[in-house]
Amino acid sequence: MAALRHRIEHGEGIEATLLGDSPAMRDLRRLILDLADEPADVLIYGDTGTGKEMVARCLHQYSRRRDRHFVALNCGAIPEHIFESEVFGHEPGSFTGAAKRQIGKIEHADGGSLFLDEIESLALPLQVKLLRVLQERYVERLGSNTPVPVDLRVIAAAKVDLKEWSDQQKFRSDLYYRLNLIVLTLPPLRERREDIPLLFEHFLLGAAARYKRAVPPVPGPLMQALMAHDWPGNVRELRNIAERYALGLSSGADGLLSARALTPVPLADQVGGFERAVIEQELRKAGGSVTEVSLALGVPKQTLYYKLQKYGLNADDYKS
Repeated sequence: MAALRHRIEHGEGIEATLLGDSPAMRDLRRLILDLADEPADVLIYGDTGTGKEMVARCLHQYSRRRDRHFVALNCGAIPEHIFESEVFGHEPGSFTGAAKRQIGKIEHADGGSLFLDEIESLALPLQVKLLRVLQERYVERLGSNTPVPVDLRVIAAAKVDLKEWSDQQKFRSDLYYRLNLIVLTLPPLRERREDIPLLFEHFLLGAAARYKRAVPPVPGPLMQALMAHDWPGNVRELRNIAERYALGLSSGADGLLSARALTPVPLADQVGGFERAVIEQELRKAGGSVTEVSLALGVPKQTLYYKLQKYGLNADDYKS
């Protein structure tokens, strides 16, 4: 874990925010940096806990809009009857209790980025009003007929297939096609198990520092259980277990260990994840020297090169 700890503590840039060396995460970081300054809106797909808001924040942080507001809005958390007031704003007297002007979330995001999380939960009548803003790039506060221009980048996130929902008339097709310009799909944690040791150590270090506790050692059986778990809650679930473990609460780790038999993972996936993690660890130790890794692991160079290609690893990435 010492190599992981050093890397986490000295990480910089987007690699320190979106942790992971799996091919999927490397591709995701590359895409974010390539697309950050594009004016087109972005649609992010991902299961609960995969880090959709973090990706949205990175798109904002690495764009020229970084000095303006990043406004995050959970479409499923705002009651429908106050949605328009909160999102579009209102003028004094526009409804009972409206004593003064309120700038809405969209207007507040002017010059920056607007993140619409769980957009699939937005009621159909409100989707029509949102679509108008996205098309025209202006907003009208409740109680006003004066359009207010807004310059913003819209980043939406969903847990469901919006095309499928639009086909079922559960989501407006015109809004779907308006959002479906640039699409990023976040992999669930079970599809990038090789990132689990790095992520767990990161969360464990953070929790130990926050609670002013010593960093507890991670025994082999626990790491094996972490690698074998199916992670329905994805990275958020992993963080919660690390937090409990840092606090000395064994329920999270013990529950995970006892649940291994209930959530079996194909042997090939387990072996592949472990093998890739071991090779990566040795590459870091050896500074990317294939010869040293070959000697350390006791495998011929030709075999090692095959495995590097198989797992999408590049020895040059680990040269110091």
